[in-house]
Amino acid sequence: MYALNSPMQRFLQAQSKVIPLAWISFLVLVIHVPLSWFCVMRWGLVGAAASLNFSWVLVVILQYAYIVSRSCNDCWSGFSWLAFTELLDFLWLSLASAVMLCLEYWTLMVLLVFAGVLKNAAVKVDAAAICLNIEGWIFMFPLGYLVATSVRVSNALGSGNAAAAKFSVWVTVSNALVTQSVFAILLFITRNDFPKLFTDDKIVIKEVSALAVFLCISILLCAILPVLSGMAIGAGWQAVVAYVNSITYYLIGLPIGVFMGFKLDWGLEV
Repeated sequence: MYALNSPMQRFLQAQSKVIPLAWISFLVLVIHVPLSWFCVMRWGLVGAAASLNFSWVLVVILQYAYIVSRSCNDCWSGFSWLAFTELLDFLWLSLASAVMLCLEYWTLMVLLVFAGVLKNAAVKVDAAAICLNIEGWIFMFPLGYLVATSVRVSNALGSGNAAAAKFSVWVTVSNALVTQSVFAILLFITRNDFPKLFTDDKIVIKEVSALAVFLCISILLCAILPVLSGMAIGAGWQAVVAYVNSITYYLIGLPIGVFMGFKLDWGLEV
């Protein structure tokens, strides 16, 4: 379903149809929360997967219904063979964008795998999962800035207004820094308390509290990096960023982290 959801989202965002997307997401969320609770209580993990799949299908149906409705006549006039023009160029751009984003997101998954082979792995994995879960929630804000930046930059550059594209990037970076700083400060202040929302294991709570400073730094960095990625998407620089991600994450960052975490025995804090 995500293969259908993502193109429709990007299409509507490019047409500045953001408010309908927000209402659709809110409506599905209102349905998804009680449905997930019911399915998990009745069928466990299978119920969680089923409720999630139902919500994805519902999002796609509602988005498509809006696109073909009269409310969206000004942004879509129906299917056309013109959609297949310059398809190879579009495919290359899409692949470069996918590689750029995958190399960035997969780093977090690799870190979770590494946490599983550290000493006292159960505690390390639990602590890492809690931190990644929190970062995943908060990352929705930078992700929104990423999409907004890509749309504004591409529209501005398409109209030949480079100054507007540059201004959009600065405005978005400023907004992202403010929101992410608020989240980082709240997490740092409650570093001994927020882990209790996820577990009652005192050892895991202590481990998460020790990681809170690094989590806050990561959240602050997430204020800038997604915006720059959005700028790269809007400017068509996905291939360049894919090379940058490959070098910084996989040739520099992860090897250094593995060396300090295992060889120097600095553990999960690395």
